[in-house]
Amino acid sequence: MTTPTNPSFDIAHLAHVEILTDRFDESLDFFTRIFGLKLSTLDDTSAYLRAWDDYEFHSLKLTRHHTTGVGHIAYRAASPQALDRRVQAIEASGYTVHGWNEGDLGHGRAYRFEDPFGHVFEIYYDTNRPDLAGDDVPALKNNASSFHAQGACPRRLDHVNLLSEDVTEFRRFMETCLGARVTEMIRLDNGRLGGCWFTVNNKTYDLACTEEQGGGDGRLHHVTFATDQREDILRAADVFLENGVHIETGPHKHAVQGTFFLYVWEPAGNRVELANAGARLILAPDWEPVVWTETDRKKGQAWGLKTINTFHTHGTPPVQTPG
Repeated sequence: MTTPTNPSFDIAHLAHVEILTDRFDESLDFFTRIFGLKLSTLDDTSAYLRAWDDYEFHSLKLTRHHTTGVGHIAYRAASPQALDRRVQAIEASGYTVHGWNEGDLGHGRAYRFEDPFGHVFEIYYDTNRPDLAGDDVPALKNNASSFHAQGACPRRLDHVNLLSEDVTEFRRFMETCLGARVTEMIRLDNGRLGGCWFTVNNKTYDLACTEEQGGGDGRLHHVTFATDQREDILRAADVFLENGVHIETGPHKHAVQGTFFLYVWEPAGNRVELANAGARLILAPDWEPVVWTETDRKKGQAWGLKTINTFHTHGTPPVQTPG
């Protein structure tokens, strides 16, 4: 059976992710000095950050909070008309809606809604771009801003991975509300979906959802920024090592989606990935999801590295234990 595809491409791309931190100053230092994002601006509660070739005002919103995790996930619509179409689909879906808000420093009005597991999403069309001046002006006019070579220095936001207790229901949410399609999935021996990888365009994926095994609700697994090449990730590993950043796993190559990866924990405990993820595109209009079995996944990553236990259990915010 041929998988349904996105017939309208109403959503253009993953736009930004809001990350919560209870160690704001340390997290901001990590994301700027060590990870190498550019600071667009600060307000009373948040830092607005972007990679050097992200064209919008921000791709990461870092917000002061009493805990960690994800504040919201934002997508940009393909047009004002596409935004209206998606809002109509969301309002007819039966999922929780928060309605319209006036946006923030990075974009205009946005429509917020929620998946069944507590993750908040928003979609918008009107966007702001950073004001480039001085050293931020690129030498090549087709770059979003200058290449600054600070820290790991990723090129762009790539994807976000969320945790849910029912990946099948999350899949229904993504297909209904965002018109997303599945490119790869994990089918467990008990019949449940262990993970799904979604795209709204021709990238292989811009959002993944994996099964929650830590007992939390609405948690973040990781946010990922992309580099140009594998060597950038190898260099970043040394940057993280020199700065005392916790390297959780990698550098190595994923079996699912084939991305070269490196996972670290920023100072507040949110998992952050660097990935060389731009080589594969989904061009076939009748693409059928690649299905990985539990046996497949027990073999480990592409070159045999076993998936470490914390990759299945660590998410943010941490799960509170009784007592």
